[in-house]
Amino acid sequence: MTTIADGAGTLTRDALTVLQPGFPGTTAPDWLLRRLGEGLASVGLFGRNIASPEQLAALTAQLRTERDDVLVAVDEEGGDVTRLEVRTGSSFPGNHALGAVDDVSLTLEVAAELGRRLAESGVNLNWAPSADVNSNPANPVIGVRSFGAAPGLVARHTAAYVTGLQSAGVAACTKHFPGHGDTAVDSHHALPRIDAGPAVLTERELTPFRAAIAAGTRAVMSAHILVPALDPARPATLSPRILTELLRDELGYDGLIVTDGMEMRAVAATYGIERGSVLAIAAGADAICVGGGLADDDTVRRLRDALVTAVRSGELPEERLADAAERVRTLARWTAAGRGRTPAPAGAAVRADVGLIAARRALRLTGGEVFTPLVAPPFVASLTPVTNIAVGDETPWGVAAELLRLLPGTRTDGFTGADAGHAALAAAGERRIVAVVRDEHRHAWMAEALDVLLAARPDTVVVEMGVPQAPPRGALHIATHGAARVCGRAAAEVLAAGPHG
Repeated sequence: MTTIADGAGTLTRDALTVLQPGFPGTTAPDWLLRRLGEGLASVGLFGRNIASPEQLAALTAQLRTERDDVLVAVDEEGGDVTRLEVRTGSSFPGNHALGAVDDVSLTLEVAAELGRRLAESGVNLNWAPSADVNSNPANPVIGVRSFGAAPGLVARHTAAYVTGLQSAGVAACTKHFPGHGDTAVDSHHALPRIDAGPAVLTERELTPFRAAIAAGTRAVMSAHILVPALDPARPATLSPRILTELLRDELGYDGLIVTDGMEMRAVAATYGIERGSVLAIAAGADAICVGGGLADDDTVRRLRDALVTAVRSGELPEERLADAAERVRTLARWTAAGRGRTPAPAGAAVRADVGLIAARRALRLTGGEVFTPLVAPPFVASLTPVTNIAVGDETPWGVAAELLRLLPGTRTDGFTGADAGHAALAAAGERRIVAVVRDEHRHAWMAEALDVLLAARPDTVVVEMGVPQAPPRGALHIATHGAARVCGRAAAEVLAAGPHG
């Protein structure tokens, strides 16, 4: 491909403007600062870019020395998916815990406090909330990232989350349109397919997005999923029928449309990121998210050049690219001018400890009538599944760290596979066992390990930190509805003090 000279005219600037790239490190590299001067309007941050609130604030200030209205985006869902607290686990429970409580005022308060912390650090666009209805229990990538399996519940909490987040001046990006909940494939690895009919899609998948639009969400993220009832040929991110005809024309959405990560294999393995990016903009997307894995100037240059070449060849209408770039700049102006801050409803005071409050309220206890609190340091057996890419395997989870704080001397180890139960028994010795699982219903080996533990040690406590589906069992079964650090703390408090402590 012929390289187009940097900064050469409006067309090249518009092509840069629609990109949302990432980068390595905790300070901005020179190439990124240069691109901001040439027209780049957005930057995506990931866990690798964040070491502390102070460092993050310094990084966003550095970016704004080059462009004061830059959109700084992050994937901060709270719960299992955190970038602000990637090394410690989140101070906020995720969507599934909030859906379990089902108090929209609490959801709004959690989102407002999370938004306040983002805004303090200079982040003004959050790739959240997930508005996916988790209707498929086998879903490997949504799960606790969803408010639940009921469209009405997901809709009201999505709207509350959007309202709370944007009350702090941070633009919400509701995802993954038209809905990623009824999938059994992770789009990071392959192309998922939803075979529901139009009526089901309208009443189930689209209900939360209609609520988000009514609540004023400033951005919507597309999903890399194939929905034959809507478009039998192209995934949603590349589909004019889904992005323009459905989202824009039928649902009346007029804000920014952002793609999910273009390097994800659901698109990249079939179309490649350059071709995929051209098709996405042509379909109606306004911003190309790239940088979770590809994070260098060469990627930015290749995508910019692909868009410019597509315009010059007639494949991509110049007006469509210009419209996409203007939507990016409109959102940048909206956040820079402070118009992103909209008053929260009356009485919506925000408490700094609202995350812990919410995590405590989300706990569901079964079998507590025969449970006696732990008085001696236990052995925590973490039955550890493979973590999906959205969550990342660098974020700690479980209850061991919090139990160690409450009961010094607590020991722990992780187990996986066919012999996990016997290995955990041998490692525990005479200590009381706390078995921690994550989506037991999706992992046969995990259920078998619990069978072994409970047969040998009926006083074993089970803590489910995923989506609770399997029948609860154990001397005490605690469903936390998420694996955030704050969920582990809430469960540890119960274990050390008892269900009524």
